[in-house]
Amino acid sequence: MNPHELITVIDSRWPARAVASTQQLALAELGDRVLTVGVRSGVLLRLRRGAYVRTDEWNRLTPWERDDLRIHAHYESTGGTSCYSHSSAARLHSCQVWNCGRLVHVTTSYSNSATSTGTDVRTHRLPLDSSDLITLQTADGRDIQVTSLERTVLDCARILRLDAAAVIGDDALRKGADLASMRKMLEESPVKRGSMRAAAVLDALDVRSESAGETRTRLLLHSFGLHSFVPQYEIPTSAGLFRADFADPASRVVIEFDGKAKYGDYKPADEVLLAERRRENALTEEGWIFLRLDWQQLEDPWAIRRRVGATLVRAQKRLAG
Repeated sequence: MNPHELITVIDSRWPARAVASTQQLALAELGDRVLTVGVRSGVLLRLRRGAYVRTDEWNRLTPWERDDLRIHAHYESTGGTSCYSHSSAARLHSCQVWNCGRLVHVTTSYSNSATSTGTDVRTHRLPLDSSDLITLQTADGRDIQVTSLERTVLDCARILRLDAAAVIGDDALRKGADLASMRKMLEESPVKRGSMRAAAVLDALDVRSESAGETRTRLLLHSFGLHSFVPQYEIPTSAGLFRADFADPASRVVIEFDGKAKYGDYKPADEVLLAERRRENALTEEGWIFLRLDWQQLEDPWAIRRRVGATLVRAQKRLAG
């Protein structure tokens, strides 16, 4: 069978999901021989033992979409018996996730089993109460057991860097997670390891941040000792209401993070962007100063600190003059 014929056979018989198990493929008449040839020829990619994806589909995916498929591959290869937790649960809850690594996280209240181990898996042995667990249904019909949104935030807060955990936590708040409940869960939890770290994360969360980039920007500003910048600050202008990512009303400085889907309005994107620029021009005429940050710049905090400091000095001179 030549490569073109192989691709045609695989595509015509592939189940209606991105990742398929060996059993599902056998039922679709894609047996071991076809799978072996498919992997050797590069048509198929084995994500882990017993779970496959078509290579062309894999190559079209973003890194974070690939991380999602790794969870589904684990689910298929283990028969769906695991409880997904930590950053894997955050992904399944559709939370924004940043800098959490590729490992699949599962939690069990008993000793590890063959279904929960592997080089691509991190298994956590932690107490699990029924209130900590929910079942989510994926778009392709899988019923997956995951930790609750609140438990997921706490688990991530115990082991991740503050900024990575806060990205998940901020988005969880926007999805309805209750901060008071999380504080109570942390206080009553029999797990003490990582409690101080988790408490610090909860103190840092803010539902007003609308993207991972905004969360990281807010935390950087706080690390510089700048707490006067208000997230999602609304400023009336002659061209309409402007909602700044961050604004310091006293110095009249606005900080905007470029890198999120900001113009997801019902109007055409060009029209929304044009209206935004008109409002920015109106603010500039009224004495506001704009500073824009992007993903690449967030990797150099000291450069951001210098830029913010210089902008504030310029604003103070303008106000004094």
